[in-house]
Amino acid sequence: MEKYQQLASEIIENVGGKDNILGLTHCVTRLRFKLRDESLANDEFLKNHEGVVTVLKSAGQYQVVIGNHVPDVFKVVREQAGLSDDLSTIEDDKKEMSLFARFFDFISGVMMPSIAILSASGIIKGLNTVLSVAGVYSAESSYYTLINAIGDAMFYFFPIILGYNTARKLKMNPYIGLTLGAIMCYPEINGVDLSFFGHNINATYTSTVLPIILLVCLAAPVERFFNKVLPSAVKTFMTPMLVMLICLPIGFALIGPLANLVGLYLGKGINTVIGISPILAGILLGGMWQLFVMFGVHMMIIMPSIMGLMQGTPDAMMAMISLVSFTQLGIVLAIWMKTRDKKLKNIALPAWIASIFGVTEPAIYGVTLPRRKMFVLSCIMGAISGGLLGVLNVKAYTMAGLGIFGLPGMIDPNSGDLDNLVKAIIVMIITTILSLVAGYILFKDDKVEATMDEVGTNHTKMTSVSNAIGEAEVLVNPIKGTILPLNEVKDDAFAQGIMGKGIAIDPEEGHVYAPCDGTVMTVFPTKHAIGLISEGGSEILIHLGMDTVQLNGQYFEAHVESGQKVVKGDLLISFDLDAIKDAGYSMVTPIIVTNTRDYSEISPVSTTGDITVGTDLLSLQV
Repeated sequence: MEKYQQLASEIIENVGGKDNILGLTHCVTRLRFKLRDESLANDEFLKNHEGVVTVLKSAGQYQVVIGNHVPDVFKVVREQAGLSDDLSTIEDDKKEMSLFARFFDFISGVMMPSIAILSASGIIKGLNTVLSVAGVYSAESSYYTLINAIGDAMFYFFPIILGYNTARKLKMNPYIGLTLGAIMCYPEINGVDLSFFGHNINATYTSTVLPIILLVCLAAPVERFFNKVLPSAVKTFMTPMLVMLICLPIGFALIGPLANLVGLYLGKGINTVIGISPILAGILLGGMWQLFVMFGVHMMIIMPSIMGLMQGTPDAMMAMISLVSFTQLGIVLAIWMKTRDKKLKNIALPAWIASIFGVTEPAIYGVTLPRRKMFVLSCIMGAISGGLLGVLNVKAYTMAGLGIFGLPGMIDPNSGDLDNLVKAIIVMIITTILSLVAGYILFKDDKVEATMDEVGTNHTKMTSVSNAIGEAEVLVNPIKGTILPLNEVKDDAFAQGIMGKGIAIDPEEGHVYAPCDGTVMTVFPTKHAIGLISEGGSEILIHLGMDTVQLNGQYFEAHVESGQKVVKGDLLISFDLDAIKDAGYSMVTPIIVTNTRDYSEISPVSTTGDITVGTDLLSLQV
């Protein structure tokens, strides 16, 4: 950022100084100022500055056009001008999201940063058990103890990580969330009797999910309140102190016991259903088990079963849950096999490996939960697995692990009969195959397939154009609509070619597809624009509409993220075309090659008429 310090300083000075700035946002290429008095800005100085492309005034905004590196300049300007986040940052507009969508967005945002380490930890735990069973070292050895600690620590101290992630998601001090999680894991308050005002509380928070998330949700508004009312001189340390002193006792005394109580009664209820109908119980337990894991109540549910197994009583519930991980295994394996998204492949590979060993958190939070249909499918398959185990009356006889490590627990230690184990293996194989097949059939990358097929004939016709040009890179049309010359766009930065050469499309449909194979450079938070770099090196800006940044993301939905690899035809962004037009915005979309200077010629294949997705659009000659 140091190279932008002088540029930022000169921009601030020539928009009238810090005191003249009422607000600052940015889009893909521009700093968008709200100024007290635009007459104080030095237009000519900024237009002639080597770090500024041009200056525009539109919709009450003073726009300083920078280029693709505007996010870096924005951060430095914000810091130098002393602008707070709420004054200077555009957030995604979630007003149009359903409650269900918000829930999944929140859970995914809290869990996704931890997926890679969860996967690694799950694999380490599984390998440790395999090496122990294979006789490489015993479960009592120092090797087993150390490796088990390496694999188990992430799960044991998960509330600390979740506290940090949840706090960041809720825009509060993440170190308060982290500290709250650490306190929840403090050994002397876990699993011991503590008495408050005559009431005994015994709760365990290590390896849980829901309690710390709820606690941080409580802490966030409390922090905002104290940051608002406390003097600046003391709030830096007083706010965290008061948040912890107020929220932690409430969380420990109410949230934890409530979660434990919910789990306890769920466990009793399921055992009652098992006594009435093992098949129905298997369907319910298998179908809902992953939800129980998500909310951290699963340990309390199985406590009665654990106690029974320790006393030598065979248990059907432990059998029903031990094989649920194979539903995630089959579905995530199918996604890994089918997807062309390299980032998703990298997440799915360790996730399905961890599922073999019964560790499903990476698969749930990293792969299936963000793709709701796949998560629902995994629950359906879990219900089938549990129902089959209920039909066959499979039981667990001893405490074992989950996944493949749950199988030894299916052997009757008294008789040595393997019939129960064989039934469990049959269900495991059936569940995995069914999940794999269903997942492979139902999973689809966000990609245009039919549209590309429709234009296949037209694309063939256009191939001769690119061949005639020689060593040219060809970008295909990303949006169905009508072609317009760039100089007809009602925005000088685009119309005059200041941002680069290209073409414009007046859309007929609300879908934007990748015009080439390449990488997403940036998806602006308001999702009205996206930047890509092709495998051939062209830098492409697709700017959806004029001044649509002011919608703050309303009516737009992004299907990719920065850094993601895409192939030609992948769905990038969708938008509600009619709603945007009804709101008074033009959806004429410039498609610009921002590194125009790297090419000897950039020419549209056609400049007028209707055009379908996938048809050759721009020819780039080096």
